[in-house]
Amino acid sequence: MRTRNTAARLLVAYMVVLPLLSSLPHFERLVPSVQAASPTRKVSPDLESMAKSKPNALVPVILQSPRTAQGGLVTAVRQGGGQITRVYKNISGMSLLIPARLAVPLAARADVRYLSLDRKTHLAGHLETTTGADLARTEGDAVTGQIDGGGIGIAVLDSGIFTGHHSFLNRISASVDLTGEGRTDDPYGHGTHVASIAAGGNHVAGGAYTGVASGANLINVRVLDSTGQGSTDAAIAGIDWCIDHKADYNIRVLNLSFGAPAVDSYVFDPLCLAVRRAIDAGIVVCVAAGNLGKDSNENKLYGAIHSPGIEPSAITVGAVNTLGTDSRSDDGVASYSSRGPTRGYYTDEAGVSHYDNLIKPDLVAPGNKILDAESPNNALLAINPALEGGVSTLTAHKMMFMSGTSMSTPAVAGAAALVIQRNPWLTPNLVKAVLEYTAEPLSGFNTLEQGAGELNVEGAVRLAGLITTNLSILPVGAALLSGAPPVESTTIGGATFSWSGGIIQRWNFISGAALITKYQGVYSAGSLLTDGVVVSNGVLLSDGVLLSDGVLLSDGVLLSDGTMLASGVLLSDGVLLSDGVLLSDGVLLSDGVLLSDGIASGTAAASTAAAMSILAGDNTPGVPRIVEGSASW
Repeated sequence: MRTRNTAARLLVAYMVVLPLLSSLPHFERLVPSVQAASPTRKVSPDLESMAKSKPNALVPVILQSPRTAQGGLVTAVRQGGGQITRVYKNISGMSLLIPARLAVPLAARADVRYLSLDRKTHLAGHLETTTGADLARTEGDAVTGQIDGGGIGIAVLDSGIFTGHHSFLNRISASVDLTGEGRTDDPYGHGTHVASIAAGGNHVAGGAYTGVASGANLINVRVLDSTGQGSTDAAIAGIDWCIDHKADYNIRVLNLSFGAPAVDSYVFDPLCLAVRRAIDAGIVVCVAAGNLGKDSNENKLYGAIHSPGIEPSAITVGAVNTLGTDSRSDDGVASYSSRGPTRGYYTDEAGVSHYDNLIKPDLVAPGNKILDAESPNNALLAINPALEGGVSTLTAHKMMFMSGTSMSTPAVAGAAALVIQRNPWLTPNLVKAVLEYTAEPLSGFNTLEQGAGELNVEGAVRLAGLITTNLSILPVGAALLSGAPPVESTTIGGATFSWSGGIIQRWNFISGAALITKYQGVYSAGSLLTDGVVVSNGVLLSDGVLLSDGVLLSDGVLLSDGTMLASGVLLSDGVLLSDGVLLSDGVLLSDGVLLSDGIASGTAAASTAAAMSILAGDNTPGVPRIVEGSASW
């Protein structure tokens, strides 16, 4: 549990942190905002490398530009031997197929903001009781009724949904295919399972496998093909489609249980920018942290969050192993769950790399050996028959096991739908804050592993019901609650636990009752929940425009579990290439390919100073660090 009042530990942490922060160039804030960062090199490192090594190869890319400039760009692309493959409607950019040699001169144009590879996306991979969703059902009032997500649209961007499964029964509002295969069913088997975790009904087996938001409507947005593969372009197109059809299907939540390599800073990563556009449109976006939390020798890895999990506005979700029990006393972060900090970066004119280094994930949720809906004759089950759940012989009732952050993410998406049903006026930032504030910190795991803690649906829905509905007119520091503050504890499975009582703030954890009793500027649309603490001459300060008084800088990364971050192997360039399908915690089904598995140091190597050097991007000789480069997924 967090030791907020341990003054000695805080003093030690500050003595280490402040000199590091004060030495960082260009850091008025801990991480540059979208408006502040301005790289001279407008080509992503992997694309620039390809332009040199394979100049004549045709490569798919994502080009970001002001919408008013796109006409001239089309001509330039075609004259250079490229072609336009898609122009996004709500996102300023387009996907192209160009000769690699065209990348650098194209990016040099004044009307091009950034050019990056169209990277491949890959899968990341008792629920009601252990999350507290069953307790939240009765938190409604005369207007909302039973809290089951009724009327809320959850868009599942995945490999499709088997609409005939009885977990869904007439609650799939729309289906669209963006893979080019011309189908919206689920031959791969991943999307159906994900959708049922978020919003599966209680029809099968007497409700034993009910999803979190069992009454929510599902929007099936197919962006992964029959083999579970996708592209950044298809994912962006899926997000674009959801923004465009938000009002048609009341899409309030997106679930992205997949990821791409985190190469660029979130400021320029096109998938992150698409996620930000959806959040600015009022949609909560839940994304998987990834399954790169350990190497082949079972050592912990740090710095392996993938895109778009590196996007600060998204809710990035890690996985918990519940050991199959409803009680949370034995819960722990799954060994495979990706840990922070985020390692996207950009390079300035002087050749200096600037790393994002955000604390991620934001939350963790049950994701190990989850038994839920099965798509018939799916590829995953054909390859791995042990995933069969044996629940029923009826095709429409069959269930299968799956594990990974792919499974934990829809649990949070379902929880977001319940929170929004309880209080439809909440902004995406406030939904995220509510989920973090009410989470349960898990003993023995630091903030880079668990974020604010484990999902607590009961607490989140209860707190949401107390928040006023006139948020649009509230100044910073005004009363946020319509009544008395809640009791900050929840009882699940016979055990009572305290809430985290705070939210993630870039490199820190901030706490205090003012976060729920007073309106904070970081809750507004167009802000980032993580923007409230600034750095000025090495001193951490609260921004009065974004945070009111009564908010405390807490123990953050270093002391989140009462200890220093002092163990774990740090991620190098080589990681597991294909560990997207998991049997259970500790068993990877397809982890046979290693790309250079270079490890920066042995276990028990990172002292307090080393840990903060990692976050600061320090490359001091002899200090364990996260080696620069992309994480293959």
